[in-house]
Amino acid sequence: MKIAAVQMISTPSVATNLEAARRLVARAAGKGAELVVLPEYFCFMGKSDRDKLSVAETLGEGPIQQMLAETAREHRVWLIGGTLPLAVAQTGASGAEDGDRVMNSNLVFSPQGEPAARYDKMHLFAFDNGRERYDEARTLRAGRTPVAFDAAGVRVGLSVCYDLRFPELYRALVKPPCDLLSVPSAFTYTTGAAHWEVLLRARAIENQCYVVAAAQGGTHENGRRTFGHSLVVDPWGEIVACLDEGEGVVVAELQRERIESVRRQLPALEHRLDF
Repeated sequence: MKIAAVQMISTPSVATNLEAARRLVARAAGKGAELVVLPEYFCFMGKSDRDKLSVAETLGEGPIQQMLAETAREHRVWLIGGTLPLAVAQTGASGAEDGDRVMNSNLVFSPQGEPAARYDKMHLFAFDNGRERYDEARTLRAGRTPVAFDAAGVRVGLSVCYDLRFPELYRALVKPPCDLLSVPSAFTYTTGAAHWEVLLRARAIENQCYVVAAAQGGTHENGRRTFGHSLVVDPWGEIVACLDEGEGVVVAELQRERIESVRRQLPALEHRLDF
């Protein structure tokens, strides 16, 4: 199966971003990709964290989800839709608090344009080095459930950006083992330059599977600079495709025989212990 990671420099305009995503998915499909991953917040990069509340959609409704479904169907691809803000169902005592937050949701659509999976980002990014400050918990509610799905016989584990720093999530996803881990992201330039590649390669090596990471990659209208370096890593930890910065697409072949060869030569997954 050919897999692709789309790299974007998203803006505060949903319409502009959706058009860019359509164009880039079409490019990936034209290169033979059967599964395409969009970056985190492909649809919207606001001027402030709270801006995403104004474009949040209800599950199953809205132009962002409509574009994802239509694009998957048009190009007959499995489309892992980066992330979009989804409204939190306001039920029970938490309703008042949750009305001021959204889920950062990763939706997957089948080649028929049908919903195939939903994963809500579990780990919320916080960072403060005196110059840059982020705290996603102010506007996001964390998900609680690991999610994997089957794409034409390929088991795909879902994660988002900051999740990458928590190997226990990926261990939960490899029961049974995944063939591919997806990591749509918007890593800051500071943290990406330090840790992006080494973390992605570690997740591939320890889980003996492919990793595809679609990133935001450039300087955005809000002044934030994202690291880019969208890439595909094979089960031995080798980078097989990478795009440094700027808008574009990387495509690579997921080879099942490569997965089987690595696991046969070094059966580490069989040697895991549950503590």
